[in-house]
Amino acid sequence: MTEENPTSPYLGRPGVPLPTGNDLLQNPMLNKGTAFSCAERESLGLIGLLPAHVSTMDDQVSRVMEGVRRNNTALGKYIAMMALFDRNRALFYRVVTDHLQELMPVIYTPTVGQACKQFSHIYRKGRGLYLSAVHKGRIAELLRNWSYEDVRMVVVTDGERILGLGDLGVDGMGIPVGKLSLYTACAGIHPTYCLPVTIDVGTNNDELLRDPLYLGMRQPRIRGAEYDELIEEFVLAVQEVFPRAVIQFEDFANCNAFRLLKTYQNRVCCFNDDIQGTASVALAGIYAALRLTGSTLTEQTFLFLGAGEAGTGTGSLLVAALMAEGLSEEQARQRCWFVDSKGLVVKNRKELAIHKRPFAHDYPQQTDLLRAVRSLKPTALIGVSGQGQAFNHAVMAEMASLNKRPIIFALSNPTSNSECTAEQAYAATGGRAIFASGSPFAPVALDKRILVPGQGNNVYIFPAIGLAAMATGAERITDEMFLAAARALAAQVTDADLAQSSVYPPLTKIREVSASIAVAVAELVYERGLARTKRPADLLNYIYTWMYQPAYPDYV
Repeated sequence: MTEENPTSPYLGRPGVPLPTGNDLLQNPMLNKGTAFSCAERESLGLIGLLPAHVSTMDDQVSRVMEGVRRNNTALGKYIAMMALFDRNRALFYRVVTDHLQELMPVIYTPTVGQACKQFSHIYRKGRGLYLSAVHKGRIAELLRNWSYEDVRMVVVTDGERILGLGDLGVDGMGIPVGKLSLYTACAGIHPTYCLPVTIDVGTNNDELLRDPLYLGMRQPRIRGAEYDELIEEFVLAVQEVFPRAVIQFEDFANCNAFRLLKTYQNRVCCFNDDIQGTASVALAGIYAALRLTGSTLTEQTFLFLGAGEAGTGTGSLLVAALMAEGLSEEQARQRCWFVDSKGLVVKNRKELAIHKRPFAHDYPQQTDLLRAVRSLKPTALIGVSGQGQAFNHAVMAEMASLNKRPIIFALSNPTSNSECTAEQAYAATGGRAIFASGSPFAPVALDKRILVPGQGNNVYIFPAIGLAAMATGAERITDEMFLAAARALAAQVTDADLAQSSVYPPLTKIREVSASIAVAVAELVYERGLARTKRPADLLNYIYTWMYQPAYPDYV
């Protein structure tokens, strides 16, 4: 059977009547602000609590955007948008949906990184659940404190590796909140289905520990068995309290991220966006780039700067994609090379982390990126290092000397951590680079051409994965689904996109793109027997029925 899904923003506990008066105005899921009709104001006790004029939602959108644009700083714009989030959720999502290209950098990367760094200083209102080590043994009880009983999407972090900013402790809550905002804006997942969670196990950030306004536990991070037991309790509690929920692990440090994914991906419906989502969006960009180079995937040599979650996750998905095109696993791995902080990842290196070992080749050590490029002659250079400006002019010029159309992806976030800018990549390669980045860059004018850099943002992938998992009732999320998502995303790149050197579709089409990817992933869920719902006759239409449209209901 297919499932019923919400069509109204009022999803409170059964039997609870619609609030009235100020209680209604204070409920962000129900509030319409100045858009309450005269009849609604009369019947719901709102007369005198609002100005006389009844606004349309379009009026309200214009008012919000005027106020946001009046802010002179990105952080000011973020605070203004989150204030709207706190008072009127439908309007928030309507504004974001209508102005996604302008506002996504405000509500998510790069501004969310700044907001996380200032989180304890700009805190206004709780927007998720904060579970700490002192709550051990009570996690299920605390999950039941959440406002909504039917949670389908949980984004959880322990704040140890926030973007490229490091350990921000409980201040990392801005990431789950931001991610879930994009689930709704980009794939239409109803906001009441979304639960942001921060697991506070302390912080090793001395600056935070000394900050009198820091809101988290003021102690060093818990490690070892105590940490694992808390995470286990959390995962089991989610299965108990929200049995249909997907868990997305977000911004965990390498020492935990790979291990937790391996522990839980075959036990519960979960994924790690840093490992799997980044891999999928990067692979999609490569598929699209190959349409510009005229070559095949099996002809490529990939060199990664950065061998953490994003890098080795992408490498692993590339190996799967290469094997699907006929290479053996050994041959596929020989196409993927990594440079980390100590140089090229090779077999004679001592104390290699376990996630790097499958990509350690028998090859002479190259101590820096430029030497590695000259020696390996890669066709694609992929930055996932978190090291701003790591792709210097010499490195990119060398890539241009080796390739007619060098693929250069600078995927690190936020913008300050991008390995290079779009303008730098085009300038160093005479405009021949096929460039993509994790954070947005403006179009670049070069030699009477306008080059539009693609943004390899995970927002193309994770909302669609969540949408497909919810619509099908998926029991598990597999690596194969991210390969299917990459292919589906690449298929959405048009010849017109490629003509302006963009290897991703424009964000203005994100809902259409998300629906297409969700269909491809859902097909695989049904094919592999992982669905808990019957496959509908019209899968695309069924996916669209799950996509929340931010609009006001009539209460009278």
